[in-house]
Amino acid sequence: ALINMAMLVKETELRGSPSLAMILVNAFQLLYVVDAFWHEEAILTTMDIVHDGFGFMLAYGDLAWVPFLYSLQSYFLVTHPQKLSLPLAGGIVLLNGLGYSIFRGANSQKNTFRRNPADPRVAGLRTIPTATGRRLLVSGWWGFVRHPNYLGDLIMALAWSLPCGFTHILPYFYIIYFTLLLAHREARDEHQCLRKYGLAWQEYCRRVPYRIFPYLY
Repeated sequence: ALINMAMLVKETELRGSPSLAMILVNAFQLLYVVDAFWHEEAILTTMDIVHDGFGFMLAYGDLAWVPFLYSLQSYFLVTHPQKLSLPLAGGIVLLNGLGYSIFRGANSQKNTFRRNPADPRVAGLRTIPTATGRRLLVSGWWGFVRHPNYLGDLIMALAWSLPCGFTHILPYFYIIYFTLLLAHREARDEHQCLRKYGLAWQEYCRRVPYRIFPYLY
């Protein structure tokens, strides 16, 4: 967020005011950062913490790789200004809103169910019992695809890149990288869940056949 804001200030110095494209990129990514802080307790249940643990990957990634990778769009806009029409900007805002709704809705549903399955917000959702004593959600967001939070994340990643136009691949490096990362992460998820839940996971996969993209993958 700080790097993005620095790019916004630089663009203002160069051109007198920030572009609509720069404002959108800053707003979208600031929302993402604020959401992460607001729901910080949920980070403790992610694969990074539960399975991978803290080490070089998280230390280097969070301090160097992520900040500079996530800010590629704002950096690009400083050197390659883009003009967005209001209808196009509105469409991009709606796309980001869709992605965020899926991302936040899926994560909140999962975390609420994990904390208290009797919570009225999730008590009516269908589940599959497992040998571990836990239950797998098989309706709501988690009955749509097996990793709806990844789907929302990728939709937002696309919305962050679209304000940069289509003249260069650099602003789209993030979504390309992120798609490959989440595809690999999803494969690891599937392997670990199959090992942990066995037949219950196989039944879940039968009921929810699509992994990330409905009707595609």
